[in-house]
Amino acid sequence: MATLTASDERTRSISRTRPAERRRKTLAPRAYYWFVWPAVIAFAAFHTVPVVIGIFFSFTNYAGYGTWDFVGIANYANIFRDDRVLEAYEFSFLFAIVATVLTNAISLAIALGLNAKIRARNFWRGVYFVPYILAVLVVGYVFQFLFSNSLPKILSGIPLFRDNILTNPDWAWTAVVVLAVWQACAFSIIIYLAGLQTIPADIYEAASIDGATAARQFRSITFPLISAFFTINVVLSLKGFLQVFDPIIALTNGGPGTSTESVTMLIFRGGFTGGEFAYQTANAVIFFIVITIVSLLQFRVLQRREADF
Repeated sequence: MATLTASDERTRSISRTRPAERRRKTLAPRAYYWFVWPAVIAFAAFHTVPVVIGIFFSFTNYAGYGTWDFVGIANYANIFRDDRVLEAYEFSFLFAIVATVLTNAISLAIALGLNAKIRARNFWRGVYFVPYILAVLVVGYVFQFLFSNSLPKILSGIPLFRDNILTNPDWAWTAVVVLAVWQACAFSIIIYLAGLQTIPADIYEAASIDGATAARQFRSITFPLISAFFTINVVLSLKGFLQVFDPIIALTNGGPGTSTESVTMLIFRGGFTGGEFAYQTANAVIFFIVITIVSLLQFRVLQRREADF
């Protein structure tokens, strides 16, 4: 009997494994489709189809019930002449910008403190994350009691807080900012902590040896190295705050008057209870485009800043 060479053995082993590999390659695409198609169908049924139907009705005069007729782009044209819609956009952007700045400034400061060598660091991390898991409406009603009953008694000597700030059309929005920032900081802190933990400690040691102060280390080391995490937080914060709804419902319900009425609240009120289904659907389409453009601009500007470091 001829002696098998090493190459012959490899050839036989490969020939034995090829049928199994072919079976795996045949079954892999099938398993892939079985996992993917249910998700695709569910996404289309509960997201894509309703969006398409909504866009269709935005070109009609549908009130949410009864008959309807096509009106073309009349809804879109009227939105730009509607003072109430423009005021809602103005409030939403003012609120979102202020809340985004405060959220990221406070979150970064807290994350820097938690990342330092302090006692019970993990305990405090858990404490600061608690607001994120609480129901917004429940917390909102607690804050409503605080602003309407507790603060007027505690800060009675300050004219602004002597009365219920939620009834002040000029300052009621600040109460909404406080609630929104208090809850949003929890998630932002976690993101910043994740970024800070990616910075090697050797860099700080070398900077300390060179005589760099804490402020200089932050400017030259910390912030440049977590700039990608800063981008994520800013984009997510601004997008989320532009769509603010629950804190307003809990605190002011859009009042006094319409001074704290956001775009999302206007869409909800007019579309579901005001007989303006098609009109507010057109408003929702415009709002979606605005948020998309703002987010893309943020990514473009902030990612360019990341590349500079």
